[in-house]
Amino acid sequence: MTSERFFGDTILLVEDNPDDEELILRSFRKAHLANDVVVARDGIEALDYLFCRGKHLGRDPKDLPRLVLLDIKLPKMNGMDVLKEIRANQETKLLPVVILTSSDEERDLLQSYENGANGFVNKPVGFEEFNETVKSLSLYWLLVNRPPGKASE
Repeated sequence: MTSERFFGDTILLVEDNPDDEELILRSFRKAHLANDVVVARDGIEALDYLFCRGKHLGRDPKDLPRLVLLDIKLPKMNGMDVLKEIRANQETKLLPVVILTSSDEERDLLQSYENGANGFVNKPVGFEEFNETVKSLSLYWLLVNRPPGKASE
């Protein structure tokens, strides 16, 4: 990562299921998180956002999200391939990426970590448990965790 890059306060949510998207956004609001959330509904759109391509061409390429929440099963390009692209790029390889998925397959868990995920979280089925999981996840990654290049505050 070059010294010109920085992790902003935006969350990139990569989620194709509108119901899960709404639950996650509602959980953020319930946890009183003020971070901007950008939603990408497929793998290509996520990479377009990160690499300032397509409809995100005018976005500041130096401003990386603070956190990427990435589903595995996505249209156009699956989450594992998105993760590989993020890790293969010098500018995004240190970006915090957490897999947030309904999959409980051991191979998905192992493959996520092998490809460089910082975390793997199963989406709970129940509404309250879902809220608590997203709240805990976001509080850790947004308030406790210190990403590379972020000065202590």
